[in-house]
Amino acid sequence: MAVRKIIRMGHPVLRRPARPLQPGEIRSDAVQRLVADMIDTLRDYGGIGLAAPQVAEPIRIAIIELPGGQSRYGELPRVPLTAFVNPEIEVLDPATAGYWEGCLSVPGLRGYVERPQHIRVRALDLSGGRLEMTFQGFPATVFQHEFDHLDGTLYVDRITDTSRLVFEEEFERYVLPDMLEETAE
Repeated sequence: MAVRKIIRMGHPVLRRPARPLQPGEIRSDAVQRLVADMIDTLRDYGGIGLAAPQVAEPIRIAIIELPGGQSRYGELPRVPLTAFVNPEIEVLDPATAGYWEGCLSVPGLRGYVERPQHIRVRALDLSGGRLEMTFQGFPATVFQHEFDHLDGTLYVDRITDTSRLVFEEEFERYVLPDMLEETAE
């Protein structure tokens, strides 16, 4: 397929709610090609999630893949590469936790965002079948981050303390060592 250009903060498509797909559109060649392109793009850019608006397609599709295993956020479950069409999130517990988020559409920055940590995801898959999954911790954050793109919201909109918006280089130099030290304790 093809690697598409990821649009960046400031592009108007990122700030508009994306339209839902109709059942007949989901299996179309155009949507199947778009998702294949999104997979190539995600792998080329090295991310774990990508929403269609990030490649200038204002429709409600996001793909997510979590490799599982140990990370700076602890042990993560594996979430195989999955496309989510017209997804919805239900918060199962409003208790929040924060993580340092980054975004392919906001390159070079990281910001500390607090989000609910126990959610249910409902969506359709690429054949129009129903998906329902629950997530806790960092995976819950990933899903909320990606699905926010479908509503025209970026993670920077959810930062409550702007002193916790930093450049990647400073994150690596100053924040990450402190995080790793706290994890080791």
